[in-house]
Amino acid sequence: MDDLICDESPVRPCQSAGAALENSVQISSALPEKAKRRGLNRLRLLRSALVGIKRMMYTHLFGMNIHPSAEFSLSARLDRTFPIGVHIGETSYVAFEACILTHDRTRGLYLHTWVGRNCFIGARSVVLPGIRVGDGSIVAAGAIVTKDVPAHCLVAGNPARVIRQDIATGLFGRLNDADTREARLAQAGLT
Repeated sequence: MDDLICDESPVRPCQSAGAALENSVQISSALPEKAKRRGLNRLRLLRSALVGIKRMMYTHLFGMNIHPSAEFSLSARLDRTFPIGVHIGETSYVAFEACILTHDRTRGLYLHTWVGRNCFIGARSVVLPGIRVGDGSIVAAGAIVTKDVPAHCLVAGNPARVIRQDIATGLFGRLNDADTREARLAQAGLT
């Protein structure tokens, strides 16, 4: 905490942490501090084993095309009605209860759905059949994706619309400035 330089009063947890920290906190050049692991993150080895078993089931039993470096939540739902239509690129992440569909029974559609490299599919979002999510894109939580998502875009809403373009993402669709933001919050004691 000695490295913090504050221009204003201390940040309270009830304030908008991101905006207040952008203006009032500077970080030392040392390695960024990480948020403490809480809750189920302490069971990381067990989770990794369970995801590995689920990945083997999806790829070997159902024939889905999931890159070995892609990750997904245990509660993510990948369509098993037309499983060969699921394609998830390298270092992409599908968050909890997100749904990737490859069929629409009412219209008689069975289409391939593609998630590119370095993408993030947010919690409880739905990607409809035949959609392509471009490389480096982020689908916000709860979004309903009805049209193709261009590369390096952030989409949100129902139906999903482009909110930001030309975003820079790293592994698993994480924004490039996320580590700096996480370090600022950790140093301020807000994590």
